[in-house]
Amino acid sequence: MKKGEERTFSTKSPDVEWDYVVIGSGMGGLTSATILSQLGKRVLVLEQHYEPGGFTHTFKRKRWRWDVGVHAVGEVHPKAILGRFLRKMSRGSLEWANLGKVYDEFYFPGLRIDFPDSLTQFRANLLEKFPEEEVAIDEYLRLVHVCSDKIRPYYLSRVLPEKFARLVDSTVTRQAQELLTKSTESVLAKITNSERLKTVLTAQWGYYGVEPARSSFAMHALVAKHFERGGFYPKGGSQKIAETLMSTIAAAGGWTRIRAEVEQIVIENGEVKGVDLKDGERIRAKRVVSAAGALATVNRLLPADEREKPWAQSIAKLKPSPCHLCLYIGFKGDIRKAGAGSANKWFYEVWGSDTMYWNVEDEASEAPVLYTSFPSLKDPEHDPGPEELHTGEVVTFVPYDVFAKWRDGRWQKRGKDYASIKKDIEDRMLAQFLKHMPELKDKVAYVELSTPLSTEHFTRAPVGAIYGIEPTPERYLTRHLRPRTPVKGLFLSGSDMASVGVMGAMIGGLLAAASAEPLGAVNYVREMVTGK
Repeated sequence: MKKGEERTFSTKSPDVEWDYVVIGSGMGGLTSATILSQLGKRVLVLEQHYEPGGFTHTFKRKRWRWDVGVHAVGEVHPKAILGRFLRKMSRGSLEWANLGKVYDEFYFPGLRIDFPDSLTQFRANLLEKFPEEEVAIDEYLRLVHVCSDKIRPYYLSRVLPEKFARLVDSTVTRQAQELLTKSTESVLAKITNSERLKTVLTAQWGYYGVEPARSSFAMHALVAKHFERGGFYPKGGSQKIAETLMSTIAAAGGWTRIRAEVEQIVIENGEVKGVDLKDGERIRAKRVVSAAGALATVNRLLPADEREKPWAQSIAKLKPSPCHLCLYIGFKGDIRKAGAGSANKWFYEVWGSDTMYWNVEDEASEAPVLYTSFPSLKDPEHDPGPEELHTGEVVTFVPYDVFAKWRDGRWQKRGKDYASIKKDIEDRMLAQFLKHMPELKDKVAYVELSTPLSTEHFTRAPVGAIYGIEPTPERYLTRHLRPRTPVKGLFLSGSDMASVGVMGAMIGGLLAAASAEPLGAVNYVREMVTGK
């Protein structure tokens, strides 16, 4: 924290009576805590990391600072409902920079296509590359919009107690359920026979982490619709998201406490009584919102007897989303002249989206896809200085098993073998990236690789899962996966309650707050919509 800035978190918490304890300070947890605070509740947010913010936080090495999970966010423009929610929660202090007319650039063998901030232009770009597929393209765009419209009542139904779920799901949300439980591949197969068009239409699967053969089409459609009007980035860096929300929480009498790892949620006679921290401290509260992820909650935070109950077991059977590698690069020099920009770049080595993971154990292999981002070029408040210091990030997916043998080691002290495999992967990943952007080579001044063990260590996400529970049809057939649990006073928050990414986690946080305080949430939404 910089000198003179408002203090909104610490390693200690005020000795007061809390209305709510929120576990986790990621986007879902902070959203729930902010809304509950604005509804007049006294909320304590507990974060096990020494930096609050979850995947919205940043870290620094030498003179460079990188984000860890915010690369592009949609629907924050003035007319978007999600953007209005963020303005209300941040009290108007969170500002966004537009990534430009093109927010994603895709490079396939022999083909480049841009994803722009205009639906009309997107359709034109697709038709330019696939002129014979006009009917298929229009049908795809129609289905994306249909799905987006149908999913809204589904989200609202998540707020209801589980005992009403079957009735509501069979009536009000039946069409949404049908789209949620169809795979992306099965839907596209009915639209077109062009494998290359299918690959381009699903090229953003990395934003939700499951290949088209297994992903829910509704999840794919929500991501596509989310970026329909382009991508944005927080002015001042991604940490501004957490900073502004924690400020709202503190102003309402709440607090965020770091280095406070929850060992267990205290449940007595079917009711929440608070949480026990790893150091033995007990914090009492009649209501607890867990934004640690549904899998982590049921497998690690619940008491042993509660874990065995059917509702918890049905969630525990779901699979975590994939884990990733991220290459953090520090540059010196004018990287714009070398081809970098505010748009994200996706480099596909082969056609097809059916290969998720990089087989790093094959020394001759390359990652099937590299996702690249240049955070310093997205943030208009970044000062590169006379040396023109800039940042880049390169992401790909990898099997967790490659690193599992070192999972019990300490961060940065996992031994020579781990350091050796990290260095090998780092060198190969950098070489593959520079193959696509060779003019950046002489501007690389710092490189550091993070593995799934880093994600697991800092977020406590099971097997380093970057997106919580994988968004497959099976996930949406699990009726107990909803914010209100069978335990009185226990609620689940975050992306597992809605969709993936920063805004998906925000929606999940909103749903959790609405489940906990339904009457207050109705008034909150009305005020947000009407401005009164």
